[in-house]
Amino acid sequence: MTTEWLTDEQQRIWRNWLRLNRELNATLARDMAAASDLSMADFAVLVKLTDVPSGRVRISELADELGWERSRVSHQLKRMQGRGLVERSECVEDGRGSFVGITEEGRETIGAAAPGHVESVRRLVVDHLTPEEYADLGRLTDRLLEALD
Repeated sequence: MTTEWLTDEQQRIWRNWLRLNRELNATLARDMAAASDLSMADFAVLVKLTDVPSGRVRISELADELGWERSRVSHQLKRMQGRGLVERSECVEDGRGSFVGITEEGRETIGAAAPGHVESVRRLVVDHLTPEEYADLGRLTDRLLEALD
């Protein structure tokens, strides 16, 4: 089997993509830390919990949704529970697994952090693209995510 190497242009684009992801994540994390008491991991968990009407999900489902190992989720939830952002409960319906739910403190905390995060996303990405370019970005990321799935 022979390797089809990237062209110079493909390599440039690929390396810039990696750099963009690295620098964008680092900047978003710095902005989040400066504006709130949340880490990006805290924010990711709270977003997933506020995405469901009940505000609670199975811990295994949360791990799948975040793409994290179960041990990472457990450590993250333990820290967040200690700060009063989430609460754990056993699944009484089937006796298997546990749930995690957002607390009122968690709702207030993400409610306070979300506007600053949206401002960062706009400042760093959205405001630099036309609506058409942003739609193109959406289609491209959807296609790449489908390939990964």
